[in-house]
Amino acid sequence: MRKLWAILAALVALSLTGCGYNTFQSNDEQIKASWSEVLNQYQRRADLVPNLVNTVKGYATHEKDVLLSVTNARAKVGSIQATPELINNPETFAKFQSAQGELSGALSRLLVVSENYPQLKADANFRDLQAQLEGTENRITVARNRYIQSVQAYNVTVRSFPSNLTAMAFGYKEKPNFAVENEKEISKPPKVDFGSAPAKPQGEAQGVVK
Repeated sequence: MRKLWAILAALVALSLTGCGYNTFQSNDEQIKASWSEVLNQYQRRADLVPNLVNTVKGYATHEKDVLLSVTNARAKVGSIQATPELINNPETFAKFQSAQGELSGALSRLLVVSENYPQLKADANFRDLQAQLEGTENRITVARNRYIQSVQAYNVTVRSFPSNLTAMAFGYKEKPNFAVENEKEISKPPKVDFGSAPAKPQGEAQGVVK
């Protein structure tokens, strides 16, 4: 009897492997791990924003609109609950991606504006925050790329035969993904040139960002 059960168990395991069930489990775990890293890096960036805004505010009091846009973008990011279920909801995922993109743009504009304030550029705290931000943006790029690859592998399994039959049987569906076409542009790290280029007078600063 034990031998019969062992044979049946082996046959079941073989059938699950052949139909892609085990692949689904492996791919799903990889997606969860990749997504967790994406969230960790995005949170790391969000945590840098208050200190960065306060530091810039101390030197660039005229840049209220730029500072406000960064603060509002961070608040919008924080308003979206990044639960594990988010990656199964295309609409919510798109909102999350859009909010993160807005924050990326707002931070880039803030760093561009900072070029007009030599004292700010020379501030050790600002330089440290800028370096941390750039490093975090690089880690976000890596994490997003890993997530993209994980989701691509999963979605291919969902669509391929015979694993697509398993997908239908167990309710596995394609997961939303970051847009590969504009990934390079979206995740481009904002940079600040700390060189000796002449700065514009502070009176002209408000017209810098369009």
